Amino acid sequence: MQKAFKITLTPTHNQQVLINKTIGCARFVYNHFLALRKELYNTLEKTLNYNACSQQLTLLKKEIAWLKEVDKFALQNSLKNLETAYKNFFHDCQKAQGKKGVGFPKFKTKHVSKQSYKTNLTNGNIQVIENKCKLPKLGWVKFHKSQDITGKLVNVTVTRTSSGKYIASILCETEIEKYSQVTQNVGLDLGIKSYLVTSNGEVVDNPKYYKTQSRKLRKAHKKLCRSVKGSSNRVKAKIKLARTYEIITNLRDDFLHKLSTRLIKENSIICIVRGACRRQDLRVANMVKNHKLAMSISDASWSKFIAMLEYKALWHDRIVQKVGTFYPSSQTCNHCGFINPLIKDLKLREWTCPTCSNYNLRDNNAALNILGEGLKLLTAAVGAPDALNAYGESV
Repeated sequence: MQKAFKITLTPTHNQQVLINKTIGCARFVYNHFLALRKELYNTLEKTLNYNACSQQLTLLKKEIAWLKEVDKFALQNSLKNLETAYKNFFHDCQKAQGKKGVGFPKFKTKHVSKQSYKTNLTNGNIQVIENKCKLPKLGWVKFHKSQDITGKLVNVTVTRTSSGKYIASILCETEIEKYSQVTQNVGLDLGIKSYLVTSNGEVVDNPKYYKTQSRKLRKAHKKLCRSVKGSSNRVKAKIKLARTYEIITNLRDDFLHKLSTRLIKENSIICIVRGACRRQDLRVANMVKNHKLAMSISDASWSKFIAMLEYKALWHDRIVQKVGTFYPSSQTCNHCGFINPLIKDLKLREWTCPTCSNYNLRDNNAALNILGEGLKLLTAAVGAPDALNAYGESV
């Protein structure tokens, strides 16, 4: 199984220069062949595939000497990224009009696009020993060691962040030690006031890191706006702002990782609403148009949290079962199944069922309904009610 280990590099000055050159060359190759493919299509209505571009790259390196100074795999992977962008565009063209989300490949810039390059393992050109990592052309680069990197190395992606840090993501083929099997199942109702409420009654508070750091953000934005363009103070202010955003991201990721890991460790089957997994199902783009909720919805990062649950469930033989987007989990009484349309009002946080007089807390009731519906769908997928054990496996 493949797993990526993210580390922070501490390169020397010369290594920093070479990393920046490699990123720039990869961006140049991408833009050069994108322009070539567009021109060829506009004039002759023909295109170039990856193999044709790779052959022309060999000739281009003879014309432009500085392309030889950097890692060759970074340039080849840049062409592969361009080919992938074209394939995604053509695949997206086949979708319905309202579901299109991928546009035509765009030129990369040094100010907006992600600043990174990828290199592949061959003939021992990538190695990791203690707190040092060997990379092509760079040699041995020190890094901050926070975890052991285990498994067979596959490739490394080096990224320069907006704050000036250098991050390496090392992809490895490794065996993951699975958590012991458990019999508990849980339903999750994601929200804003509370990040989630489980069917067991547990309430996880929403840390709202963006809101708590808003004062530092305002201060950093003001300092950037008041600095003179082109001055060294503006560069410092820009880095300071980027680091503030980086702190928010790191705090949020730490919270999501710890929460998702705990849920995976404690539960065998986790039921969630399908809309929480995919932005197009949940209509997050429409939800954030509400200026009162936009910041809180974006800060919650529901999609990232569910993505963590899904890949960790795959690692540890757990099941993440999705319930339909429009399933009325909040409106349905978990005791008798009565659907109360008045619960569409978000201000109504608790209610008593007029049919069975069962007292329902809105979020806990939704979580119970999500668990019940998820197990029902899982049982139906297996084929028979008695063909499902506590782990969601057929017997």
